[in-house]
Amino acid sequence: MGTHIARLVRTPNPSLLLVLLSLLQLAFVSFGNTDIENLLTFKDSLSSPSSLRNWNASITPCNGDIANWIGVLCLKNKIWGLQLESMGLGGLVNIEILDAMPTLRIISLMNNNFEGKIPEIKKLGELKALYLSNNRFTGDIPDNAFEGMRSLKNLFLANNAFTGKIPSSLATLPRLLVLKMEGNQFVGRIPDFKQNVKVVNFANNELEGPIPASLSNMSASMFSANKNLCGPPLEKCSLISPPPIQSAVPSASPQPPPIYKKTISALQITLIVISILLLLAIIATVIFVLSKRKQNPGLLNAADHDSSMLPSNSNDQEKKVSDSGGMMKRSDYGKLIFLKGEIDRFDLHDLLRASAEVLGSGNLGASYKAVIMNGEALVVKRYKQMNNVGREEFHEHMRRLGRLDHENLLPVEAYYYRKEEKLLVCNFMEDGSLASHLHGNHSVDKPSLDWRSRLKIIKGVGRGLTYLYNELPSLVVPHGHLKSSNVLLNDNFEPFLCDYALRPVINQEQAHMYMTAYRSPEHAINGRISRKTDVWCLGILILEILTGKIPENYLTSSYDSNTNLATLVNEMVKDKRTSEIFDVEMRGTKNSKGEMICLLKIGLSCCEDDPDTRPELKEVVQEIEEMKDRDKHELSSTIGEVNAIMSSRNARDGAFSSFNR
Repeated sequence: MGTHIARLVRTPNPSLLLVLLSLLQLAFVSFGNTDIENLLTFKDSLSSPSSLRNWNASITPCNGDIANWIGVLCLKNKIWGLQLESMGLGGLVNIEILDAMPTLRIISLMNNNFEGKIPEIKKLGELKALYLSNNRFTGDIPDNAFEGMRSLKNLFLANNAFTGKIPSSLATLPRLLVLKMEGNQFVGRIPDFKQNVKVVNFANNELEGPIPASLSNMSASMFSANKNLCGPPLEKCSLISPPPIQSAVPSASPQPPPIYKKTISALQITLIVISILLLLAIIATVIFVLSKRKQNPGLLNAADHDSSMLPSNSNDQEKKVSDSGGMMKRSDYGKLIFLKGEIDRFDLHDLLRASAEVLGSGNLGASYKAVIMNGEALVVKRYKQMNNVGREEFHEHMRRLGRLDHENLLPVEAYYYRKEEKLLVCNFMEDGSLASHLHGNHSVDKPSLDWRSRLKIIKGVGRGLTYLYNELPSLVVPHGHLKSSNVLLNDNFEPFLCDYALRPVINQEQAHMYMTAYRSPEHAINGRISRKTDVWCLGILILEILTGKIPENYLTSSYDSNTNLATLVNEMVKDKRTSEIFDVEMRGTKNSKGEMICLLKIGLSCCEDDPDTRPELKEVVQEIEEMKDRDKHELSSTIGEVNAIMSSRNARDGAFSSFNR
């Protein structure tokens, strides 16, 4: 064998050489002196490019659709995009090098230190998405900066230091869908966007005049913190005549432009009056407290604190509230308390001053989206159903939540305590909840979730629940309020659980009326809940994801077997209507029937009326994690397993056969 190899080396095989030369030629055409050299030149033009450590000529950037280089996006062995986010990169963007890469369609340089004027983007005429937010770009953007970019769909320029007017060439881009320009210093009027733009954000600039009618259906928060903007969705514009010119000016001289001013609505007047009354009440309270402190110097604010909640040692001046090292002095009671040690991010006054948008009002409280001055979007949840819990008990439970850290949990960033109400602050998730994706209006631009996304979501939910079960073993229901509206999604459809582990601080009567754990059959039958109750909620969520149907049982104040989604699915199986179970808008199901049936089996097993017959959560999650697509032979086995589970409900053998056709 060794002799044979040596002979090949000494006397090269012409066919073998031809193959090798072809491969080298292919590599040269694909990358050679083009993409590899261009990217390495681009890297050399950057400051602090240490994050791009594996960019070197000895490795090809792409292997099919898989990238070998950090931050490179590949498609069919071609460089499709650059995703160089949060890498500490800086300097100027070498647009000439990028222009020499004809297959480039996506560029993301967000969260870096790039500076200077915006590069000549219009040279990249085929670009589909450009993300430059959160850098240090400055200066005016030329009016024709985006001229001819007919493929551009997404443009992110937020949180830089751009000045001047918004380029009118943006309004000529036929495919533009998302435009984010908030957090800059743009002035003047907003161009009239005639194309079908889906999302714009011009908040926190210095814009003025009426908002174009084409953008009037956007959220008011997208235009907030521009003191001279008016018109829907903001207040109506009132035209103020400019003062007369006193100098001797010919009659043909151009007149000063009209001045637009926001009108003050009745709601604003009401809010101003209420604010004044509240201010007077606060002043009166302060005077009262100061007079009390003169008599009893060791007492805390009597308006917010019960004497039974005071520290046992009246000489203690500090009380720990954050495991990160933050200390809450007595004078800090009533302030925003951070759970992650990020005390300087914002304070209560920032939230009160922020532009706010009502996201929803539920039975446990209301949620608001607040965009603070640095452009950060937060969700503030206001609870009035926690006033029975004591101060120290509440602080202790919040500390427990602050210690939680998992990729599928939306962390509570901060909280605010008053006896009458509580505020919990979390980060805002742009892509909304699972409920909105399942039950909202679908279109070509916003299609229904496909099967892979749904499976990914339920796997993430299972992992988040498992973490809660491991970290909060003393809670009867570690989540207690699991439903599709409490599963938030990011742009990659990664799920984040919210409103978890709140049962210990919710008033008992409200918990019984409104939390999903109390809609379970065990609570209806014997008035009890257990750790298996979260398993039941997970089963209902699985069925909701598979069927696309709203669990009607959650719309009532108690469990009703006749409206239970599991009962509906069981009846459909019994009537051999299995093919009707799955959401007709769910895409990507052609080769995934086995997986869908398997997940249906798991969901039904979680929804047994008797908690003792339900599997443990860890068993459910393990089954979901181990799911693999099955062929028809395996599918028939899975159907048999489902029918076995259904036997207690008089399901017939072969009921799933219609799905197999």
